[in-house]
Amino acid sequence: MKMSMTGHMRMEQRMKLAPRMIQSMEVLQLPLLALQEKIEAELNSNPVLEVAQDQPEDGLDQQAGGEEDSQASADAVDQQELVVEDNSNNVEDFQRLATLGETDGGFSDHMDSVLPYRVRRSSDEPDRKLEALRNTAANEKSLNDHLIEQWGLVEAQEPVKQAGSLIIDYIDEKGYLTVRVEQLHNKDKHNFGIDELNEALGLVQKLEPTGVGARDLKECLLIQMAQFPEDMSFEMRLVKNHWNDLLDNRLPQIARKMKCDVEQINDAIRHMSKLDTSPGLQVGRNDNHPITADISVEPNESGPGYIVTLTDTHIPNLRINDYYSKMSRDRKIDTKTREFLQQNVRSAQWFMDAIVQRKNTLLRVARAVVRRQSEFFEKGQLFLKPLPMATVADEVGVHIATVSRAVAGKYIQCPQGILPLRGFFSGGMEDANGKSRSWDAVRARLQQIVDDEDKSKPLNDDDIRHKLAEAGMGKLARRTVAKYRKLLNIPTARFRKKY
Repeated sequence: MKMSMTGHMRMEQRMKLAPRMIQSMEVLQLPLLALQEKIEAELNSNPVLEVAQDQPEDGLDQQAGGEEDSQASADAVDQQELVVEDNSNNVEDFQRLATLGETDGGFSDHMDSVLPYRVRRSSDEPDRKLEALRNTAANEKSLNDHLIEQWGLVEAQEPVKQAGSLIIDYIDEKGYLTVRVEQLHNKDKHNFGIDELNEALGLVQKLEPTGVGARDLKECLLIQMAQFPEDMSFEMRLVKNHWNDLLDNRLPQIARKMKCDVEQINDAIRHMSKLDTSPGLQVGRNDNHPITADISVEPNESGPGYIVTLTDTHIPNLRINDYYSKMSRDRKIDTKTREFLQQNVRSAQWFMDAIVQRKNTLLRVARAVVRRQSEFFEKGQLFLKPLPMATVADEVGVHIATVSRAVAGKYIQCPQGILPLRGFFSGGMEDANGKSRSWDAVRARLQQIVDDEDKSKPLNDDDIRHKLAEAGMGKLARRTVAKYRKLLNIPTARFRKKY
């Protein structure tokens, strides 16, 4: 078979996103804290972009009338007489010398001999990078580092020390030993045996945090109770001898076997609730990231409804540097430099436009959500309505993907607290009165029913289903109730029973 290369023409339609549109979508999707980091990165990478100290709230430098004012002030400075005296520092005169020739359009005479101009920071202005480094939290120690540091202070024979170091390497982030001690014994690789491993394990279990090195939950609780400052001998007997009955909530059987009343066992359970089931999480990296609300919702004091605003007061106002803007239009500048400046000016303008577009889109989407969910803000979680994103997209006049990007990672601050904006979009059902109820409202009602039940006779899933129907939540299937109960981390009726 002969192979050959041939050329042919084909007509087809393709959808391509322009870089400006891609940047606009990226900025729209950023939460408030991420947007601040993005602005800092743009300020560091784009030489023509700068922060406007005295700027209108729209965040854009419209440059309308600004050039005339700057031209008039520059002419007045140029016409001043240059006087250099010995009894002053002559700061104003040297500043005027540095600006001479900038207003006559003649950049080409000195551009080849000077470095790119950048507004110099005053001596009393703080360095942003230095301040960021100072405010950055230091990396916390991992649990493994914390245990190794303590293990270095333990006095033991060398084989036991080696065995302890190996055991610490197999402790997970919750503080549990993830393998059996027998699995760690390898006489070909290590010069310690099972006895040294067991001795090392006992010493590791005495390290901080208390309970670390346990092989299961039962051992973890026993280790903590043994080192607890208060007397927990009764609790230790309860866990040692009746652990399975305790997990199955068979308190009357335990009371008969221990020859005590159920109330004493309940007191012991409440006492054991002070113990930590995951002691290793006390040490190590904290993954709780800060949340900043992008939108604020407050009741309108002067009338009905709510006032929706953006909490973007910490977003700096940006503008394009006048010096570089004039240089990009000066044909006396060499082509390569002018094209570089023009490209950065366009990039800066696109970035500022994207920020303004993000502000307008997010505000319009938030106002539409507040109008649709007004009963939630007035009465609470039980009155949350089903709200598809397509409904808000049609009202705002944007694509549904734009609404999805606008609410991604955004939070709203309202009288009910700080809530994710995406949580207001959910499906739902119609109740017995024909009123729409979201699935979140159904789950909230289910949680309320369980909280108000008689704990001595807890409700099963069928009973909860009937209670939901009586509350006007419609006829739900039993498996639906069980699914929502599991999503809310509510145990079954047997484990909710209080004796």
